[in-house]
Amino acid sequence: MSIGEEGPGKKHSGDKRTPIGIYFVTERLDTSRLHEKYGVTAFPLDYPNAWDQQADRDGDGIWVHGVDPQGGHRPERDTEGCIALANEDLQALAAEFEDNVTPVLITTEVDWHETSDNHAIRNELESRVAEWATSKEEGDLFTFLSLYDQDFERWGMNKSEWSMLNLQSASQRTTREIAISEMLLLAYPDEEGLYLSRFRQTVNDGEREIVSTARLYWRRDASGTLKIIVEDSG
Repeated sequence: MSIGEEGPGKKHSGDKRTPIGIYFVTERLDTSRLHEKYGVTAFPLDYPNAWDQQADRDGDGIWVHGVDPQGGHRPERDTEGCIALANEDLQALAAEFEDNVTPVLITTEVDWHETSDNHAIRNELESRVAEWATSKEEGDLFTFLSLYDQDFERWGMNKSEWSMLNLQSASQRTTREIAISEMLLLAYPDEEGLYLSRFRQTVNDGEREIVSTARLYWRRDASGTLKIIVEDSG
């Protein structure tokens, strides 16, 4: 495939680098009316994600797309930040791309690990997500807020501001049940000790069900404990 002219590690708009991370396909584009360089089809990615934004990375318009049918393969570094695959390779993958479901992992290298190691971290993450859901369901704010890292940020709020928001809304809380399903767990590329848990969350307050998709980014703190460093939906 071909990546950005300046290589991997996108930080800012216009730097012609390809981002490293976990992204999700947002839609499939009809490229018949676009420039030939986009090839047979194109899939925009949701860069920058919540982790990128906390790390002050910006920009947009990162796609997985094909190549000019008349040009064949492109040089290794020949895009403005997108990933360009040979048309036949992209066509072979296209049926597997599902909007807002299919993850695209972009990394500099792939390492193999022992199955036992993967099982251990999976069990740990599943346990932390379960603790998050249970404490949220029971209104146990002490446990719930303890799962968030001191450097946590969301909606422009730091950990203290986020905690205060949750404390203020606690009095308005109604009894509810929370069910977690369709959980995806992934180690974050090129970020030691960072993991993404993405899952469907069904909240039942006795009168209605609210279904949403949550993304929790977990990072080990100084003691080695997994804490939520950033949170997002979708």
